[in-house]
Amino acid sequence: MSFTRESTIVFRRQIRMNLRNPAWVLIGIMQPVLYLVLFGPLLEPLVSSFGTGTDNAYTFLVPGLLVQLGMFGAFFAGFGLIGEWREGVIEAERVTPANRSALLVGRLMRDVSQLFVQAVILVALGYVMGLRGSFGGIVLGILITLIIGAACAAASNALALTTKSEDVMAPIINIVMMPVLLLSGILLPMTIGPEWLQNVSDLMPFKYVVDAVRDSFSGSFGTSSVLWGTVWAVVLAVLGTWWGTATFRKENA
Repeated sequence: MSFTRESTIVFRRQIRMNLRNPAWVLIGIMQPVLYLVLFGPLLEPLVSSFGTGTDNAYTFLVPGLLVQLGMFGAFFAGFGLIGEWREGVIEAERVTPANRSALLVGRLMRDVSQLFVQAVILVALGYVMGLRGSFGGIVLGILITLIIGAACAAASNALALTTKSEDVMAPIINIVMMPVLLLSGILLPMTIGPEWLQNVSDLMPFKYVVDAVRDSFSGSFGTSSVLWGTVWAVVLAVLGTWWGTATFRKENA
């Protein structure tokens, strides 16, 4: 079979598992929705002082929440893989002639599809709350989110097969995600912080992704933020896919 067909077979199996329990799609989006509903109103009187080029709190907040959704939701994708490994699914796939990379790519297709549905729901709710943005910019912003989501999902799958334990994987993810959330400007712009904190934030690739999605939502496609954010998203996706593929091949060697 071709690589595309093998990936599609894995994707169909994974998506059928999700459709049997669609509540997980809604559970995954609950955190950003709560931020949208409960944190958004707090930003309305403050957003004009951020110097971000918009006085609309939701045009500022929703792009950050999209990236948060792509990172947090995708990073937890590996937990399901640990369950599959424990049940012998990975071992059963090992004895098939399927390309080892297809085993990862099929799962990434499932994760990206799920993220797309969640992103559309979040943007729609944002419009209800008061988000305003260009259609093309929103499409670009969602596309960047899907790329970074694929990167995080691939890394999550690799980490899952490396640790093979939810008890080990969960604290690792929490340790990584806390500084990412605080230093990427997802909820508040780093420009309002002290200079030393901004310098630390400049070392965080996800900051450039957040800035890129924000600029795209505002219709500013030609800024350096969009360029560098897109470049970082692609680089992280390549690295994550490489790590995930290498781990699947090692597991099935």
